[in-house]
Amino acid sequence: MNTDVTSAGEIATRAIRIMADGTRGDFDALVHPAAVNSEDNVEPPACRVGGPEGYYQTALWLRTAFADLAYEIHHVVANGNLVAIHSTMSGRHVAPFAVYTESGAVDTVFPPTGKTFAITQSHWLRIEDGKVIDHWANRDDLGQAKQLGWVPPTPAYLVRMARAKSRAKRAA
Repeated sequence: MNTDVTSAGEIATRAIRIMADGTRGDFDALVHPAAVNSEDNVEPPACRVGGPEGYYQTALWLRTAFADLAYEIHHVVANGNLVAIHSTMSGRHVAPFAVYTESGAVDTVFPPTGKTFAITQSHWLRIEDGKVIDHWANRDDLGQAKQLGWVPPTPAYLVRMARAKSRAKRAA
């Protein structure tokens, strides 16, 4: 099936929004079985499998750490099967947020701060057969870290980070 520009933009927009509250069935409907998420290199190993399962695991990873997760879509531009989305991701940091090394080991863990954030992101998605097959993103990670109190870290927060990392490594 060929996806026209309007349909590609609608598919990509829905694919971003389901990260906040979509079911596994939503991911099956919108994400191609061969889909690749080029941003999964800092995510847990369960997110790195690709296809609907990998994208769903990414959503669960984000939802676990950030309550009230939401995406506000500002602009959608489609050129054939390539879609660019300018959005704001927001939420509240309620549980440890772990990032991982390329090899899948726990790298850094940010203990919950209870603070809220709202950061701009751009997502690039390629649509094939009416589903997302590729995803790339540019995020304001530094802005998020500042809003959540991760940087500059206080000495007490550094101690909390070390303890959280130790717990996450034992759980892995």
